Formats: sequence, C-alpha cells, structure tokens
Amino acid sequence: MGEKKSFWKHLKAWVDGEEVILDADKYIVSRSVKEKKNWGGRYSMENIKGNKKLYGFLSVAISVLFIGIMLSVVNDLPEFGNPSNPANNEVMERYLESGIEETGAINFVAGMILDYRAFDTFGESNVLFLAVMCVVLLLKKDKNNYSEKEEAENWEDDYFDENEKRPILKVGGKLLAPLIILYGIYVILNGHLSPGGGFSGGTIIGAGLILYASAYGQKKMQTFFTFRTFTLICVACLLTYCACKSYSFFTGANHVGYEIPKGIPGNILSSGFILPLNICVGLIVACTMYGFYALFTKGDI
Repeated sequence: MGEKKSFWKHLKAWVDGEEVILDADKYIVSRSVKEKKNWGGRYSMENIKGNKKLYGFLSVAISVLFIGIMLSVVNDLPEFGNPSNPANNEVMERYLESGIEETGAINFVAGMILDYRAFDTFGESNVLFLAVMCVVLLLKKDKNNYSEKEEAENWEDDYFDENEKRPILKVGGKLLAPLIILYGIYVILNGHLSPGGGFSGGTIIGAGLILYASAYGQKKMQTFFTFRTFTLICVACLLTYCACKSYSFFTGANHVGYEIPKGIPGNILSSGFILPLNICVGLIVACTMYGFYALFTKGDI
C-alpha cells in the first residue's frame, strides 16, 4: 500500500500540484501517479484532523510576523506633519526645482507619476488589468455557460438595440461619442504639458465608448471592439510600458534615464518616455472602463 507520508510531505506535494486539499480540517485527496498505481487507480484518503492545531498555530504565527513587520515599518516612519520630513522639503523641492530639467514635463504631476514614480504607476495599471480579468473570470458568458433563458434574453436585448427607435440617444451618441473620444485623446497627448494625462484621458475615452454602446448596443460595438481587441491593447500597452521603464534598472539610482532625449519643454514631442507612457496608461484605463460596463451589463465584451 506504499509508505505513509508525513504531514510535511503532503504539504510539499500540495505545493507541487501533486495533491489537492478538499478540506484542510478533514482530508487530503491524493492524485499522485504513484499512489494511483498502489491503490488500483482509486484516490487515497488521509485523515489529518490531528494537524488542526498546527494549521492554527502556523496561521497565527504568520499573521503575527506580518503584523510585526508592518508595525516596525510604521514605527520607523517620520513623524506625521513634521515640517522637517523629507516628503515636506527634499522631495517636493526636487520635483519643483529640478522636475522640468530631469523629466522634460511642464506638468509636474505627470513628471512625478510617470518618471520619478513610474514603477508605481505601472503597478496601478497592472491592478486595473488584473481587476477586469477577475471580473471576466466571474461574469464572462460564452456558449459553454449560457442557459437557454439567458440566450433568449440576450437575443431580445440585441433585437431591442438594433430595432428600437431611440432618436435622442442615438443622435446624441452619434454626435457626442466621437467628440468625447477626441477630447480624451487630447487630454492624453497633452498630459505632460497641461493638467490631464493617461488616467483622466482614458476615463474620458471610456465614457465615450460606454455612451456609444448604450446608444447602439454591444453587438454594434463588437464590430470594432471585441474581447480579443481588449486583451491585445492591454497586453501591448503593459509590455510597452515595461520596456520603456526597464532602462531604469540599468542606468543608476538617483533619478535615472538622463540619456533619454527630453526634447524642448513645452513641445508636444518632449519629456522623453512620458508621452508614450501616458498613451499606454490611457488605453488601459479606457479599455478597463468599457470592459467593466460590458461585463456587468451583458457578460461579454
């Protein structure tokens, strides 16, 4: 019947994907090829009730460890509101006095979030993409998870979108959606020169896409914006963003990338990589906004 495994061997097998835990308080179901052969193809059941206290102890120990680390970090932070804090003098002074020279951006906020703190913004863009991917996993409908009732309702909605006379909404969507999207593009492209940038411009473009979909239906939207288009745009933008900022790993620490041409401050083609980074962030935000709308209304993009 084979050698009996210890708890730690079971745990290692679970981490390696060789075993599946159905109920950590009761059983481990083994799916290893070796045990299948030993048991004639049947799953072996190992009662691990005796390890319940160990699970509890490890959970508490790990939680206490992380709480201790967080408290230690907080304890080492400068006193809140102290005027001598680096955040209140050195950092702000660096942004305001050297921002244009080091980033080439007239908009100090764009220079901060897309140059000094570009990795933070990259993480935020990834969070947006992962959030909509989680919603896709939960809500996306296809031929494998459509019930007949849902399919009939979806057909009725598509028929309503195509044939219902909604002149005010359709005329408004036809006239306003292109203008809204155009204004969003303007906000993105001028984000390094004036208030705006990828996040605000992407939100405006997303609103334009939602208005068009509300007026003409998602079936009409899918003629030029599909789930494949959504994934390609988001992945391409994230990879481009990553490639544009990867040089920071290789060119130093205290502000990096001096060798990247900054152009003439105030020109549209200036500020190094801030313009393409704004475009990437804007496209990701626009796709995310419309993606949430489409998934929550119809379960499809």
